[in-house]
Amino acid sequence: MNKKGNIWYRLDNAAKIYPSITRTRVSTLFRISVTLKERVNNDAVQVTLKKVIERFPYFRVNLKRGLFWYYYEFTDKMPVAEEETFYPCMFHSYKKEENFPFRVLYYKNRISFEFSHSVTDGTGALIFAKTFITQYFKEVGIESSGESDIFNINEKPDSEEWKDSFKKYFKRGIPSPDTPKKAVHLPYKLVPKGEYYILKGISRVEEIKKSAEKYGITINQYLIVLYFEAIQEFIYKLPEKIREKYIGRIVINCPVNIRRIFPSKSMRNFFISLTPEIDLRLGSYTREELAEYVKNYMKMNISEKNFIKYIYRNVSNERSFFIRLIPLFIKNMAMGYVYNIFGESGYTSSISNLGEVKFSKELTEKIERVEFYPPPSRGNVVKAGAVSFNGKIYISFGKLTKDTKLEKYFFRKIRRDGAWVKVETNME
Repeated sequence: MNKKGNIWYRLDNAAKIYPSITRTRVSTLFRISVTLKERVNNDAVQVTLKKVIERFPYFRVNLKRGLFWYYYEFTDKMPVAEEETFYPCMFHSYKKEENFPFRVLYYKNRISFEFSHSVTDGTGALIFAKTFITQYFKEVGIESSGESDIFNINEKPDSEEWKDSFKKYFKRGIPSPDTPKKAVHLPYKLVPKGEYYILKGISRVEEIKKSAEKYGITINQYLIVLYFEAIQEFIYKLPEKIREKYIGRIVINCPVNIRRIFPSKSMRNFFISLTPEIDLRLGSYTREELAEYVKNYMKMNISEKNFIKYIYRNVSNERSFFIRLIPLFIKNMAMGYVYNIFGESGYTSSISNLGEVKFSKELTEKIERVEFYPPPSRGNVVKAGAVSFNGKIYISFGKLTKDTKLEKYFFRKIRRDGAWVKVETNME
């Protein structure tokens, strides 16, 4: 990657839709932020970005319009970190030639990394963020032993990091999964454009784990169970005159990193969304029923046989001779409809858990917290993201509404199960 224009790559299978659906309210940007125990050195942030981006050349790109598809092309321009002044995950016009599909922001003690899903997923963004933070501390004089998923910025990237792993594992003759059915969407009044609120709960991992173990489930499954319960409570407490309209299929979108099942070094998107559901037309669900259902659903669906169906459907659509010949401007008009059918119309909300984030002992002592914010969405007005660090779990709800009932129900359930929770928000 030494000459502009010599290196380019097609958007991966999961990424293709995002440039077409990007709007003011749908930025497609998610955030990973790291809050330090001392104020950020702004100059060190800039120096770090200049060094680290050389190790991630597939992020040092500009989005280009082809005749039939968007693609990313390497640029010799250098990204610049900015001081944060707006709400998180706000609209970023990465379609403009001078812009990158990510940004690094700093504010007081916090360094934030916002990525468009058109270029990577949570796993790729987290590796970038951890590598960046490790190098940042080197710049301010703090050495670290490092972790296995932190890249050495002095090494050349592995060619596998560019690969579209969806295509690598595509198999012909596989049956497609069923077309999603429409799910219930909650009645929210949207905030003005340009606003995005975060309501987060901080709890202790061990206490959450104890609560989950009472039902024989994992922490991630426990969060899904509580979310189902909170949505169910939200609907049953709606005014009687509108409640009946929302008694139906409640579906939660749960993205799953599939690199462990399909070995991959790809730093591009490589995840499949699972969609557990309940139907309130059958009646209300107890905690025990939800726990048993979610546990069995995950056991049955987190498998190579299930995921390969989704890989087949997505890649085969892309390979269709007819679809390939449709000009990009027509695809742009159709993508919103496709995303609605196969995406957000099929689920009520989403919860994405990045799992535990580890740094070396030296750096852990210097870091206050790590957080993950989901991208804003007009179709699913409230979404949740979770991440654990240094014994605490940070559960963040991203919202395009000021209504807080759903989140309150969720965090109250954690407290009633005996775990400590501290709630914070950027809402006025």
